[in-house]
Amino acid sequence: MSNGSFALKSVTPILRIFDETKARAFYLDYLGFQVDWEHRFEENFPLYMQISLGACTLHLSEHHGDCSPGAAVRIEVENLEAFHAKLEAKDYKYAKPGLETTPWETQELTVTDPFGNRLIFFEAA
Repeated sequence: MSNGSFALKSVTPILRIFDETKARAFYLDYLGFQVDWEHRFEENFPLYMQISLGACTLHLSEHHGDCSPGAAVRIEVENLEAFHAKLEAKDYKYAKPGLETTPWETQELTVTDPFGNRLIFFEAA
């Protein structure tokens, strides 16, 4: 790119986690993400990993300084109703999200992970 022009690219949120087993049960088993890679500086050190589902990429970190719990992330979804049906079929004990139509003309499904982070899946209504 010349003449000082630039382009912003995708965003990768970092979400704080405290328990690897709970994180895997929520993000992998329930939501359907896959692990792209994992990193620890040494054995028995905090986990930092990248997960993805389709074009959505998230980083999950047990490191204290990376981020604060309680974040909210909006994730655009194509065919939110199908995603909702897939989640309902799993009968996850800790979340039973419903679909909501908002005044700003989106349909949304919000789930909160075991660490207080909210994931708001949305589609233009």
